[in-house]
Amino acid sequence: MKVGLLSLDNEQALLGDAYREAFNRVLTSGRFILGEEVERFERACEAYLGVKHAIGVSSGTDAILIALMAMDIGPGDEVLCPAFTFFATAGCIVRLGATPVWVDADSDTYNLSLTDAAKKVTPRTRAILPVPLFGQAYDVDALMAFANEHKIAVVEDFAQSWGTRFKGRCVGTFGTIGATSFFPTKNLGGFGDSGLVVTNDDRLGQKLLSLRTHGSLKRYYHDYVGGNFRIDALQAALLACKLPHVDNWIRQRRAHAAFYTKNLTGLAWLRLPRETPETFHTWNQFTVRVLDGHRDALKAFLAEREIQAEVYYPLSLDQQVCFQANTHGAETISVAHTLNREVLSLPIHPELTEDQMAFVMDSIRAFKH
Repeated sequence: MKVGLLSLDNEQALLGDAYREAFNRVLTSGRFILGEEVERFERACEAYLGVKHAIGVSSGTDAILIALMAMDIGPGDEVLCPAFTFFATAGCIVRLGATPVWVDADSDTYNLSLTDAAKKVTPRTRAILPVPLFGQAYDVDALMAFANEHKIAVVEDFAQSWGTRFKGRCVGTFGTIGATSFFPTKNLGGFGDSGLVVTNDDRLGQKLLSLRTHGSLKRYYHDYVGGNFRIDALQAALLACKLPHVDNWIRQRRAHAAFYTKNLTGLAWLRLPRETPETFHTWNQFTVRVLDGHRDALKAFLAEREIQAEVYYPLSLDQQVCFQANTHGAETISVAHTLNREVLSLPIHPELTEDQMAFVMDSIRAFKH
């Protein structure tokens, strides 16, 4: 029985007609860049997230980049950055000439450790860039108290956490700016690259709109040096078809996570993820920790049974070759390095069947180590 990390068959059957109608509508409109489709999708995102300004952009990476640009992050600035996350989080900081200061992970949630971050604040620290990893929210109260104490901005990278909540409010909307991705594997995944930036600050909302189009709100008149960060009209139209269904897909992910938790509890060599108090986990990934050095063997064992599992992430950012010259904060990174050796993400997508989940569970229990 094959079990993959992603399947879209049921989604295509459910929404295929809507996708074709949206495609034809954009095709016949002749408006492929920005326009009504983009504006309609942005308003829908604002309503879903409960935020004043949502601006569609070209990718999740560009969402982080434009957010930092709007904050005037640049040379001489430091940004507190989780060592255990996807490359783009730190890459955007470096592209602007600023310095990512590596912050260790929390062993329980995999998110950025505020305890470690507190050791690394300097007079040059301008912002903190937390990532609610794999769909697990961080403690927003503690995060915002930390940022207020040190008088730094919060730029949330919620690329993996569409719909994740803390005390009923969506992550990505607490900080100064939030940035997310609609890469196809996300809970709200597009049909290629696209992303979104959000803010409740009116001035920053206008600046983000300008930066998205080369720093211009009026054609050929430029207030900033921005870039071409526009979302395509077709991406927006297709994503708008999916948005009303995302909560149902999240419910299915949560049900699958509950199944794994119930049936894999008790294995001494396996540490399961959990939903922390006052949070609503959306399970973009179900990432376990395989203890005692058995992670790679389990991954190979599952592959033999045609069960796809993946390692997110085999290296922490401070270990990447391109960042070797940047040792800011690297001396205290330990939990992230342990996670690099232990984490394994299991299939959790909404289209998993009961038989597939049972097969994954039985296979893990059958693993001899």
